[in-house]
Parts: sequence; structure tokens; C-alpha cells
Amino acid sequence: MHNLKSTALFFVVILCLTSVLQAGTNKYGVADVRKVTLTAATRVGDVVLPQGDYEVRHVMEAENHMMVFKQLGTNKPTEARVKCNLVPLKEKAEANQLIYESNRANERVLQTLRFRGDLAEHVF
Repeated sequence: MHNLKSTALFFVVILCLTSVLQAGTNKYGVADVRKVTLTAATRVGDVVLPQGDYEVRHVMEAENHMMVFKQLGTNKPTEARVKCNLVPLKEKAEANQLIYESNRANERVLQTLRFRGDLAEHVF
């Protein structure tokens, strides 16, 4: 009987540890919530976000992958919602990376987001 309780306790501990280790990522190999700093005004989808710190949340809307940017540290936070495509990486991203292009209006436009430890990048 004591052996059975010890075995059951062992499996419960393993399950808990597995849950803790996977809590940061979802089934797509990316974290659900991250933080990012924009060093200049940046167009994300249809919105120009001012320079600052943002919470970036990966959400699903039906079959669409969406990224929701919410400005931190302000009373009236600016928000942007943009559809993204997840592109698998060959290995986990080694560092956070924001890739931009300039549009005809000479605005900085966010094209790709990579977050350290994720197995996919977000392409807009």
C-alpha cells in the first residue's frame, strides 16, 4: 500500500512539473504573452503605435492567429490588433528580434516578431 501511494505521489509531482514547464508556451510553440519595447513610432497593422513598452498577446480568433499590442505605463493605452502568420523556425529563437520595413509614407512598419525561446516567428 505504501508503495502504491509513493508511486502515485511521484506521478503527481511529474505532472505538476510538466505543467509548470509548459505554462509559458502553447501548442504552437510560442508564448501567449510577451513584452516588447518600441524605440520609435511603429505601424502595426492599421495603427501607428507610439514609442514605448507594450504587452503583446498571441490569441486565436476562430482559425486566425492574432497579436494584440497594448501600451503599458499609461492611463489611456494605445492598442493594435493584427493578424499574423506563424512561421516555424528550425530551432528555438536565440533572442528577441523585431524586423521592420519602411512604407511609402516613410513610417516604420513591423513585419516580423521573434521571441527568445519560441519555435515560430510571427509574420505580419
